[in-house]
Amino acid sequence: MATGEQTDRQLGVVEAILAVQNQCPHAHVRGHARQALEAVQVGGADALRKQAFLVLATLAGWRGPRADQVKRSLENFLASSKD
Repeated sequence: MATGEQTDRQLGVVEAILAVQNQCPHAHVRGHARQALEAVQVGGADALRKQAFLVLATLAGWRGPRADQVKRSLENFLASSKD
């Protein structure tokens, strides 16, 4: 995360998953995010909800302001995209 970046801003779902891939300190979680982005490339918008859920489910061990921002953004996306 860049110095001075706002962590209260709502992230887009792809932006949040990219943040996990690029900034999470846990390699296996970064790998899940990378796989999620690949699935979205193949499945398009139809894959976003499932992949956002799967990435969010792996984030329990990531802590700090950026982690909170990402989790909150994914939770908000999932809440707003219910079938």
